[in-house]
Amino acid sequence: MTIRLTVVNPNTTQSMTDLVEAQARLVAGADTVVTGRTPTMGPASIESHYDEALAVPGLLEVVRADHDADAFVLACFGDPGLDAAREAASRPVIGIAEAAMKTASLLGRSFSVVTTMSRTVGRAWDLTRTYGLERQCAGVHACDIPVLELEEDRARTYAVILSFAKSALAQDGSDAIVLGCAGMAGLPELLTDELGVPVVDGVAAATVLAEGLVRMGLRPSTHGELAPPPPKTYMGVLSQFGR
Repeated sequence: MTIRLTVVNPNTTQSMTDLVEAQARLVAGADTVVTGRTPTMGPASIESHYDEALAVPGLLEVVRADHDADAFVLACFGDPGLDAAREAASRPVIGIAEAAMKTASLLGRSFSVVTTMSRTVGRAWDLTRTYGLERQCAGVHACDIPVLELEEDRARTYAVILSFAKSALAQDGSDAIVLGCAGMAGLPELLTDELGVPVVDGVAAATVLAEGLVRMGLRPSTHGELAPPPPKTYMGVLSQFGR
């Protein structure tokens, strides 16, 4: 059974797309074809509510145009536009924050999130409540490395994240670490060995979950809230999104 999985990087930085595509391929089954997609419009990185809002049209453009994918992974830890993408796709769409947190909740009584910027901590806590995991999340910790700097010096990035993860485990008494940015892909194996606890990368977790849903022949409900959006006219730069 060949599975076609599209990994959407909601920002417009191609090197980030290459990184998350490589991470998805690392864990995908031999019969899964992984394709990374970069929107044609949107922010270079997503580090604010403003960035998240302006990333959504670009990622929806990718989802609406890709008729071949069996499932999608949205590779941003804020899970921007996740519900809208599910309406538009009528196929499984997995956000990496939801995937990472739910996976971590299966590996211990509690988990800590290590994310990028301090201004995104509140968003991470919001998502724990949205996904019903507030009790399992013991803490959210920001290492204050901008998203686009995560790739510049991977040795430094690893050292900083390792230090924050150690502090989080000690401070929170948690059993697992969730990496709170798609740009941290590629680090969990090293961190797991060093820390001695499970370290969950959302891109990997979402890839495996998306594959599983497809293998089980499951698709999202297409009635009620997640039914395709009703046809209407959109104006200006959004005119292409009308149905």
